[in-house]
Amino acid sequence: MSDENVLNPYELHGTPSPRPLPQTGGEGKGEGDALRGNDLLKLLIGIVLVLLISASPAFGKSYLLYLEAQGVGGYSEEKDEAIYYSMNPVDVMQKPSVGFDYLQRFSSETGDWGSFALQMRLAYNEAYRDTGEEEFQVQLYNAFFKYKAGFADLWIGHSRIAFGLASYLDSHALLLQPLAMYGYGYDRDWGVGATRDFDWGNVSIAYSTGSGMPLEFDGNYLVSARASYGVLSRDNYNIGFSSTYGKPIETIGYEKIMPDPTKTFLMGADFTYFWNNIENRFEAAAGEKMDEDTYAFLWRIGVNFLDEDRLKLEAQPVYWKSGDDWFYEISGGVSYKLTSDITLRGMYTYDGQMNDNRVVFQIYWYYKLL
Repeated sequence: MSDENVLNPYELHGTPSPRPLPQTGGEGKGEGDALRGNDLLKLLIGIVLVLLISASPAFGKSYLLYLEAQGVGGYSEEKDEAIYYSMNPVDVMQKPSVGFDYLQRFSSETGDWGSFALQMRLAYNEAYRDTGEEEFQVQLYNAFFKYKAGFADLWIGHSRIAFGLASYLDSHALLLQPLAMYGYGYDRDWGVGATRDFDWGNVSIAYSTGSGMPLEFDGNYLVSARASYGVLSRDNYNIGFSSTYGKPIETIGYEKIMPDPTKTFLMGADFTYFWNNIENRFEAAAGEKMDEDTYAFLWRIGVNFLDEDRLKLEAQPVYWKSGDDWFYEISGGVSYKLTSDITLRGMYTYDGQMNDNRVVFQIYWYYKLL
C-alpha cells in the first residue's frame, strides 16, 4: 500500500498535534469504505428533509430543534500567525461553524419509549490546503436512535462510547477537551451500545467501529465498558472505571493517520466532584495503543462566579506518554454567559511538544428554535 495519502499531522506547517503520531504508510483519505464528503452531505440533507416533514402537528411538542453558530479565532506563537481552530486544524473541535441540534422523542400512552438525535455542523476547514479536502466540512456528531427497553437504554448510530469523561461530559461547545480529543477514546463513534442507570450509579457498554467521526470498515472494531458510582446531579460526584479493547483506526477528525487498524487495550478511571462553586474533573488512561505502551492523565479545575454561574475560570494540565515520547499541555480558560443564548470563551495553551503558546477566543450561540 502507498503511504502518500495517509495524513501526518506533523507536516501541517509545524502545527502542534494533540496526539503522538508517527509517520506511516497505507490506505488514506478518499480510499476504502469511508462515508464522507459529498456523499455524507447528501445523506444528511435527506435526513434533515425527513425530519422537517416528521416535525408536524402529529408529533405535538415531542421534538426540540436548536440552532448553533460559533466564531473561533486566535494566535499561535510557533506559527506566528492567526489560527481558526482551538486544538488542531485537522480535528473537528472547535472551528468557525454553523449547525443545528435536533431531538425527536417517541411516546405512547405508557410514556416515552425512544428518541432520535441528530447534531451536525458545517465548519470552516483551515487545513483544506494541506489535506485536499473541501474548504467547508460537514461534521456529524449525534446521529443515533435510542430505545428504552426497560432493562436498559439501547442505542445504534453515532454516539458516545463507554469510556472516560467523554462518555457523559458534553464537550461539544467547549474549548477545553477531555482525553478523548487527545487520542484516548472517541468523542463519538459509530456502533451500538447499552446503558442502565441504578440508584448507585450507571453501567454502560458499547461495540463500535473504532473510527471516530468517519464510518470505516476495514477489520476495525472497538469494545468499551464503563461502570460508575454516584449520581452527579444528586450526589455532586461521580467516579468511573472504564476499559476498551479492539483494533481501531487511528483518525484525527475525518482523516485517517494510520494505514491499518492497530491493537488497542486501555484501562481508564475518571472522577468528577462538585463542591460549592468549585468543579473538579480528573481522568487517567493506561495500556497499549499503536503497538506502544502508553498512559495519560488530565485534571481540570473550575471556579464559578456570579449569579447562575455565568462566569467560570478554569485550569487544565494534560500529560501523556507513548513509547519513549512524552508530551504535555497546560491550559487556562475563561467562560462568560453573556445571555441565555450567547457564551464568550477564551483559552490560553502552552504546548510543550511544539514549544507553542496559543490564545483562542470563541463566541458561541445556541438558540432554541422549536
